[in-house]
Amino acid sequence: MIVCTNITKTYGTGETATPVLKGISFTIKEGEFVAIMGPSGSGKSTLMHILGCLDTPTSGTYVLAGHDVSELSDDELAEVRKNKIGFVFQSFNLLPRASVLRNVALPLSYAGVPREKREAQAVRALAAAGLLEDRWHHLSNQLSGGQMQRVAIARALVNSPAIILADEPTGNLDTKTGEIVLGTFQELNRAHRHTIVLITHERYVAEHADRIIHIQDGAILKDAKNPRTIAARPSHE
Repeated sequence: MIVCTNITKTYGTGETATPVLKGISFTIKEGEFVAIMGPSGSGKSTLMHILGCLDTPTSGTYVLAGHDVSELSDDELAEVRKNKIGFVFQSFNLLPRASVLRNVALPLSYAGVPREKREAQAVRALAAAGLLEDRWHHLSNQLSGGQMQRVAIARALVNSPAIILADEPTGNLDTKTGEIVLGTFQELNRAHRHTIVLITHERYVAEHADRIIHIQDGAILKDAKNPRTIAARPSHE
């Protein structure tokens, strides 16, 4: 699903050049749940922007779902962001005076999907994200933080993207609510086989993933399976 080969990113030129990523290479297979973890300044946010096609590397290649991203035009990159990547952010980014269903269906409106089909896809996404039906017609500003993040997850799912890219998705939540949201990601991965890439600086958050890539000073320190979550998976997987 994702192949990064010798990704570098440098800001500025000459004496002011600041290398942020220094030859990052890894592969993420379809259906994996991977956390990219690192402290502030490690380069993980820059890497997230590259994975989300919001920025381009200085050198190296990024292949997403078989397409070399460096060869795509700006319009093609916009299509990739719209159709291949579902974004979940720390700040939810919901329309406060719109209903839950409208918030989730909004990306489909931009894509020109007919209303009836939009609502059907939004309902499926909300069910997959685990938000109870009695909240679907509430305004987003009438929900708790955890419920709002589930709406944001449903919105990320509604286009059936190739990957879900979650940037510090529990950063605005208390620990208990964060655990519930992280459990939603685990369920989406295990029951629905969604490919999930989780960006975080918190170890306890990263440990909900099945594989953890540790980044520091722009380089990968460690890339390993998480035995705790692998052992917890049902035996038939």
